[in-house]
Amino acid sequence: MERAIALIDAPGGAQRALSDLAGEMGMSAAHFQRLFSQWVGVSPKRYQQYLTLGHARKLLEARFSTLETAHAMGLSGQARLHDLFLRWEAMTPGDYARRGAGLVLRYGWFDTPFGMALGIASDRGLCGLAFADEAEQDKIFADMAQRWPKAQLIEDPSVAAPHIEAAFAQSGKVDLHMIGTPFQIKVWEALLQVPSGHVTSYGAIGARVCTAKAARAVGTAVGRNPVSFLIPCHRCLRGAGGLGGYHWGLERKRAMLAWESARLDAAS
Repeated sequence: MERAIALIDAPGGAQRALSDLAGEMGMSAAHFQRLFSQWVGVSPKRYQQYLTLGHARKLLEARFSTLETAHAMGLSGQARLHDLFLRWEAMTPGDYARRGAGLVLRYGWFDTPFGMALGIASDRGLCGLAFADEAEQDKIFADMAQRWPKAQLIEDPSVAAPHIEAAFAQSGKVDLHMIGTPFQIKVWEALLQVPSGHVTSYGAIGARVCTAKAARAVGTAVGRNPVSFLIPCHRCLRGAGGLGGYHWGLERKRAMLAWESARLDAAS
């Protein structure tokens, strides 16, 4: 799916014929359309409409979620499509101060619809989910490992695997075990209230956790989110409709927003 998205997105808004896309994927047109539609919920042709540069602005106009309204209307329950159940707990301030001392973390690399991802888990749940292109894997691993500088990291994909599989199948249970400052934890908790297919702004998150003037500090905390996709920092946009930043690449952020919008529209 990562390769398919890259092919669809490459022309910068120009439509690609189904036969051309299928040929480059080494599939028949019917087989490619069936697989793609099963994953996204809409056809490749329809999906291309969601990858336009103006899509973020349209989301802000039509699906901007003030967190209080989303929670009051029960929209937060739609943030996980199908049967995915997300449970999370934060490490104590003492755990954070010890920087992972005495903690055993197990990691592995996983193939996902949005590219290769590094999954890191403790015995309590998923601690890290980071995307990386092949040439960046060493860099991304170092970035994630330094967040728990005193923890013992062991290569063992089996612990993170069930969480990763549930996340991208959008079915099952995912436990999160988060480490961060109290302010970061508040920002990440607020992000969890933004429903799938909807967006918020850095200012709105700031107003929820402290003050709307804290947009810059919120942006920093969003960028330090160690569990991408599940804690949906990709749903946070600039107030004027720009994508803003994304630690794992703006192309990936745009693809995630398009994927969620397509699935929401298909479901409705």
